[in-house]
Amino acid sequence: MRPATPLSRVRHIKRYREIIQVLARHGFAGAIGQARILDRVSLPLPIGRDAVEPQATPVHVRMAVEQLGPTFIKLGQLLSTRPDVLPSDYITELERLQDDVPPAPWEMICDRIESELEAPLSDIFEWVDERPLAAASLAQVHAGRLRDTGEEVAIKVQRPGIERIIEIDIEILYDLARLLDLYSPLSEAVDPVELVEEFSHAINLELNYIREGKNADRFRRNFRDVPYIHIPKIYWEYVSRRVLVMERIRGIKLDDVEAITTAGYNPHRLGIKAAELLVKQVLDDGFFHADPHPGNLRVMKGEIIGAMDFGQVGYLELRDRLLLAQLFVAAGRQDADRVVDGLITMGVMNYFVDRAPLRRDIVRLMHKYTGLPLSELRAADIFREVESVLFRHRLKVPTDLWLLIKTLVILEGIGIQLDPEFDIFSVSEPHIERLSRELINPQTWVSPALSVGQTWVNFLSQVPLDGRNIMRQIEEGKLSVQAELKGLDRILALVDRVVTRISITMLLAALVLGLGLLIPNVELLVPGIGPLINIILIGSFVFVSFLGLWLLVSLVRGGPSK
Repeated sequence: MRPATPLSRVRHIKRYREIIQVLARHGFAGAIGQARILDRVSLPLPIGRDAVEPQATPVHVRMAVEQLGPTFIKLGQLLSTRPDVLPSDYITELERLQDDVPPAPWEMICDRIESELEAPLSDIFEWVDERPLAAASLAQVHAGRLRDTGEEVAIKVQRPGIERIIEIDIEILYDLARLLDLYSPLSEAVDPVELVEEFSHAINLELNYIREGKNADRFRRNFRDVPYIHIPKIYWEYVSRRVLVMERIRGIKLDDVEAITTAGYNPHRLGIKAAELLVKQVLDDGFFHADPHPGNLRVMKGEIIGAMDFGQVGYLELRDRLLLAQLFVAAGRQDADRVVDGLITMGVMNYFVDRAPLRRDIVRLMHKYTGLPLSELRAADIFREVESVLFRHRLKVPTDLWLLIKTLVILEGIGIQLDPEFDIFSVSEPHIERLSRELINPQTWVSPALSVGQTWVNFLSQVPLDGRNIMRQIEEGKLSVQAELKGLDRILALVDRVVTRISITMLLAALVLGLGLLIPNVELLVPGIGPLINIILIGSFVFVSFLGLWLLVSLVRGGPSK
């Protein structure tokens, strides 16, 4: 991302003025004054540096974002996934952001398709409907039919000029973020520059339709053995960064219960299928659709659910999925300390967070929900309280994990519309149990521990070579030191011995580390086995300790003679 310069501020002065005026009207005059923005851009607005504005209420924040256009709407959607930045009432309001806009003129869309696919429209398509199926701030979708095969397709076209609009807005956002970072107390709670960088990365990924097509193909592979889920085919000969041609999905919106019932489909069964769709993506595949609103999920013939629009996706590595399962088990046993440790491991908090008040909040949450039947649990209620805890303790949830939470809440809302008794936790339970069993699989934890050990072995094995290189530079006069070095051969020999012995010790320690990671999970899932396992663990630590003592003694005895 290119930072703004005085020249770019002049070049974009009209947009600067528009942004600042809209923000000021909606309650941000004080923040603008504190950040000295007016001095930097020389805007003659009637806002003093010490102006006291009415509170920027959640509704006004949403209204300002909608008025500022597509870039800010997307930024608002990102902020709605950041409970460490905004309190829950602001997040709830930003979730209501509307991304529907009037369609771009057909002539502009036609020109874009032809320029991107490098062929006249009539050479590729038998027909294309000039009226879009859907129009949003970044793109619009048109129905068509391929000339060669006669297949009906959906043509997603990036709105002409949108990339330049986003580029200018991000440049301005970056400049404003730097000013906030320098002059505003808001930067004590959140890094505004980092936030803009995260947003810039996310929106540029969403603008790349080649990436979206690859996402769709990956979903097709993941669900090839699931008969009740359909992912549209991508026609790669007609794909570019700005145009995506895919199979057209016809069906009923998943939340249109009346139409679903009229068509003779079973809403309860569809709710279960939708839940399985999400749970498989998250817990089995670690790759999930992060925008499952009803418009992107259609009920096709035969009660098949068709999914569309793969621009926003989330990722969960196996490690994160296992940690999630571990958190569920710990929460079920009301082990608040293990939950806090899990949050640290997942990167949600660091060691400097005050554990005591956080632990109290976690205990309160667990007492409130533990023991309730799964059918009485609602993800939306739970995560709304989790949002408050996260904001109160300034905990930062990794982006993909929070995308997962928001996706879960959206899908639960759809499921409840289909069936008031919808229960996503019951659907998730078998998958969580399977992951929990993996927690006690030695291969699951020993392999990462061995990887860590190998990293240390590689590092330590490199020490003699680095040492020789340094000595060679000294001998050749390329590195000057103010000391007389003698007996280099003896020093290097000592280094070789040290590295060899430390490498052996580190490898064994890594094995014990893997065992140490495994033990708590065995104890969680198999109560009563702890004492026996702990004896094994303590014995292993004693062995490594004696090995370390032997290493120390051998180094002292085998050191270089003076």
